[in-house]
Amino acid sequence: MRTITGLYDSYDDAKAAVRALEAAGVPSDHISIVTNKASGIDVEGQGSRAAEGAGTGAGIGAVAGGAGGLLTGLGMLAIPGVGPVVAAGWLAATAAGAVAGAVAGGAVGGIVGAMVESGVPEEDAHFYAESIRRGGSVVTARVDESRVAPVEAMLNDSPRVDVATRRASYTEQGWARFDETAAPYTPEQIAAERERYRTDRL
Repeated sequence: MRTITGLYDSYDDAKAAVRALEAAGVPSDHISIVTNKASGIDVEGQGSRAAEGAGTGAGIGAVAGGAGGLLTGLGMLAIPGVGPVVAAGWLAATAAGAVAGAVAGGAVGGIVGAMVESGVPEEDAHFYAESIRRGGSVVTARVDESRVAPVEAMLNDSPRVDVATRRASYTEQGWARFDETAAPYTPEQIAAERERYRTDRL
């Protein structure tokens, strides 16, 4: 199995990617979505469980995607350095466990640790965590090797962020790695980020 990751500036684009994956037969329990709640997303009317365990991740493990699809099982948790995120799927469950471990004095770096555990290289995991902090949405899918190319194509059907270009921009700004002790971005800062990178997509 390979873990394929797509980064999106728009939550709607990330949702479209999830729906495309499900429509193509990728099981919901092999897909995850994590998005910054401060982006102003509205999960009302989607069967959301976002109020469950807010700030603790409680209940996230049970929302890995059911009969109604992944997006009906959205929940909310707080990630150090990111703030509140709305998430669903196996990555969200892993992140919730990592956050709980960090709170208890165990594992450090909830979202980075969850991504690394899922097969994302650590350097990339730091980049994706920082991108979520800045208001982005990350969609991941675990697929057989034979499905990597078509899944990549499906993720590209939504306006996917060009990772190399975005990472270079972060680096030019002095960024090196995700810092879970940093203050979460405000909605105003996230809006400024979206404006800065309006054309920075595949």
